[in-house]
Amino acid sequence: MKWKVAMLQMDIAFGQPEQNVESVRRLADVLARGESVDAVILPELWDTGYDLERLGEIADSQGKRAHSVLKEVAQKLNCHFIGGSIAEKRAGQVYNTTYTYDRHGQLAGTYSKVHLFRLMKEDQYMSAGDQPGILHLDDQCVASLICYDIRFPEWIRLHALRGAKVLFVSAQWPHPRLDHWRQLLIARAIENQMYVVACNRVGEGGGNMFCGHSLVVNPWGEIVAEGMQQEEIVRAELDLSLVDEVRSRIPVYDDRRPRLYTF
Repeated sequence: MKWKVAMLQMDIAFGQPEQNVESVRRLADVLARGESVDAVILPELWDTGYDLERLGEIADSQGKRAHSVLKEVAQKLNCHFIGGSIAEKRAGQVYNTTYTYDRHGQLAGTYSKVHLFRLMKEDQYMSAGDQPGILHLDDQCVASLICYDIRFPEWIRLHALRGAKVLFVSAQWPHPRLDHWRQLLIARAIENQMYVVACNRVGEGGGNMFCGHSLVVNPWGEIVAEGMQQEEIVRAELDLSLVDEVRSRIPVYDDRRPRLYTF
């Protein structure tokens, strides 16, 4: 099976959800005028940016705003829509949450960021999730995780062991750690023998400059597509049969010795 994917590498208006909703619609309109795609992904916290101090005011209650626009765009493009992540307010707390809609406009999965990034004070304003990001699209097992999660290889491996062939990553990854972004994504692809489709944002917000360079990496660790540091739509094609081929040629999953991996 082959999938055509697109990453909406967008600038994000700091603390302006309605403006950001319109940006998503604008980029979706641009995408709709080109070749059709099977899956689209947005950056992390595309609705609010890291305006954490105002989350009590601007966070999306029960994700109603995001659900509406993501369903609309998924149906318009007739594609799976990995909805980046939003500041989701529920049960008196705020979570960094991804909603994924399938090509029929049905909610296919929800994931709340498990590893909160203390360097940007995320842990002071948000609550951590505790469930994996596994979902199924076109009967294919994939995973959807968020930004800082890629620094935890044991978390990524859990998803690979459950059958994920593609890792979708939504991020707001800042300078000066661009090299970390690229190298971590390549490493996650190689060690798990999976595709990595990672969408980062661009622009400034909250005193940070974000580095773009959204990436698609194949199971050999080869970069298939890469964005620059500008707002753009980055496209690539995934050949999901390559995942099985790589895993059969270098059978690391068969050679694992998990009994030795705990002390």
